[in-house]
Amino acid sequence: MPSRSSLILLCLAALWLAACYGVRFGLLENGSWVDVCADDAALWACQARSGLGLLIHFGVFGQAALAASVPAFLLPGRIGWWLAALALFVGLLALVFYSVSMAVFAVVLAGLRLVRQPRPARA
Repeated sequence: MPSRSSLILLCLAALWLAACYGVRFGLLENGSWVDVCADDAALWACQARSGLGLLIHFGVFGQAALAASVPAFLLPGRIGWWLAALALFVGLLALVFYSVSMAVFAVVLAGLRLVRQPRPARA
């Protein structure tokens, strides 16, 4: 992976991680939303909170990250790299949103794929 794209990916991953923690602590773990959602459950924030809760409960983020990182590790070329980048971002989301057991493997596989050197062409 060239140094420019790795620096861009690192900056984007840091911004994504900050945004995920913002959603976690601002929406999911903030106790003031309990009263608001009890009064009016049709608010978009309450619907998002409910949907994220279901996705977290069923481990969808961790499974999606693992499902993206395994083919990314096996696929050569740019498609494997882009799939690994997607798996890294979904894996970071899963790590922040309590799906650690599967997400840790997905992030490691995606990271290994992203730093893998391209194979030289055979003559």
